[in-house]
Amino acid sequence: MTEKLSAETRGPVLDPLFKNGWAMVEGRDAITKTYEFDDFVEAFGWMTRAAIWAEKWGHHPEWENVYNKVVVTMTTHDVGGLSTLDAKLARKMDGL
Repeated sequence: MTEKLSAETRGPVLDPLFKNGWAMVEGRDAITKTYEFDDFVEAFGWMTRAAIWAEKWGHHPEWENVYNKVVVTMTTHDVGGLSTLDAKLARKMDGL
């Protein structure tokens, strides 16, 4: 089982994500990022690839898609905040 990020691990785990466009969600222990693509098909294709990894790792993002934009929010509901799984999936999404 995964654990909520500790005070000691938050910086090293989250800082690289912040440098890559992720941001804290106000009022929640969660991070968010908006991805923008050329069109709906490209956005949906990216979501499909991300969904395969999310399912493989058993960790599913909160997300919404409107035409060429995908807004992703990552948090681990089971631990009540951010975990290493959130960072792992965020890094994968950035690389897709």
